[in-house]
Amino acid sequence: MHYNCLIVDDEIELAKMTTEYFEMFDVKTAYVDSAAACYDFLKENDVDIILLDINLGDGSGFDVCKKIREEYKLPILFISARQSDDDVLVALSIGGDDYVKKPYSLSVLLAKVKVNLKRVEQIRELEKDGSSKVASNDTGKATEKITLDMSTMSAVLNGKNIPLKAKEFALLKALYEHKNTIVTKDSLFDEVWGDSFYSDGTLNVHIRKLREKLEEDPNNPEFIKTIWGTGYMLEL
Repeated sequence: MHYNCLIVDDEIELAKMTTEYFEMFDVKTAYVDSAAACYDFLKENDVDIILLDINLGDGSGFDVCKKIREEYKLPILFISARQSDDDVLVALSIGGDDYVKKPYSLSVLLAKVKVNLKRVEQIRELEKDGSSKVASNDTGKATEKITLDMSTMSAVLNGKNIPLKAKEFALLKALYEHKNTIVTKDSLFDEVWGDSFYSDGTLNVHIRKLREKLEEDPNNPEFIKTIWGTGYMLEL
């Protein structure tokens, strides 16, 4: 059977509530409460996206992610009450596509899931057409893929490492952790610069430097979009 989303979480009531909410918006969803049940489910069903908790009764979500990545290319979004940056970095570096901290907003989580489902559908259509593109923008131009290399604190653009300064990497990481959603300026100040006061000019300069390193045309960015009066969004 085909499902849009599989939730792997031993907080059964939360998983059930999330499943019922997603179903209200036509996202066919199932949930399991253990690593073993996840593996069994994937053997019997097709899944578009997985929401994966880290702390499972019979193992670690990190190990589950690694094993899934050996056989499947589907998006994996971590959902966890663990708040440390180290957990986020590990989750993203082993193949997670996003990290959502509990308690989460059902509407925000649904929005993230729908963005990934749309991307999955686009990839399927391109594969049906025999296209070699991974995704395309409105002009039909292939969209490049950005990931993070935590070990070298660099960006990876289409497989090529692009060195970044510490603050540039921290800024990109903050945007990457919330990709395809708006990140306010205040949130970026808190995550990247901490308690120190910095002006909008400081943030604008660092955004500009990132665009110069990542964008084909920094004046017309494809990835780092300005949301006027609010903040920025990394669109992938």
